[in-house]
Amino acid sequence: MLVLLPPSEGKAAGGTGPALETGSLSLRGLGPARETVLAELVELCSGDEDKAAEVLGLSPGLRGEIAKNAGLRTAPTRPAGEIYTGVLYDALGLATLTPAAREAARRSLLVFSGLWGAVRVDDAIPSYRCSMGVRLPALGALGAYWRGPMAEALPEAAGDGLVLDLRSAAYATAWKPKGELAERTATVRVLQSRIVQGVEKRSVVSHFNKATKGRLVRDLLSAGYEPASPAELAEALRALGYAVEGDAAPAKAGKPYALDVVVTEL
Repeated sequence: MLVLLPPSEGKAAGGTGPALETGSLSLRGLGPARETVLAELVELCSGDEDKAAEVLGLSPGLRGEIAKNAGLRTAPTRPAGEIYTGVLYDALGLATLTPAAREAARRSLLVFSGLWGAVRVDDAIPSYRCSMGVRLPALGALGAYWRGPMAEALPEAAGDGLVLDLRSAAYATAWKPKGELAERTATVRVLQSRIVQGVEKRSVVSHFNKATKGRLVRDLLSAGYEPASPAELAEALRALGYAVEGDAAPAKAGKPYALDVVVTEL
């Protein structure tokens, strides 16, 4: 099973690891593209601060992120699983998993990134600021930039097993599974169910969505489940107590399965 995750907008600061070595990161085929994006980002943030803030979409209170990006090549690193923070990663709780579940996380989790393309949770990276929605001056929109390199690297990473796609829309632009691979991919939408004047109302609520996705990944890892297909995934989630709805087959040939997880509370 390969689980695709979005990063967090905020990142943990600091680190005690050695400076970045892009050649040591997983998915080696992304190396040249990573170097290109890194060089462009460092150059941008080493120059006109106002331009960098505009390109990166930074508010005045986040101007310190520019200097952080300018120093990426010499900054200390830490595992990506410690860099990413926020609601999804708090619910996932990598640090508190059992050794067996942590090993499963190391094998199966892949975090998408505007800067790195995608990384494993044990890849050593510095804290940075560069979302997939950024348009770097010489490269354009990063979502479009990464499509070529990802099309080469991701099918190999996926192997012949299930792909559980939990990415947000911005990060899904960087890679979309096709053909047979798409048909063993499952996307998950989290819906909050509320009763309003005696009528059930369902909606996507960001906090519920992120927390539930983090929790369900944690539960799958902790239980040792490794479903091989979208149908097996739905069965596993139901066994873990989740209310799962979805089609028994993709809506169209060559398209992913779409599953809904319905929640009433966190």
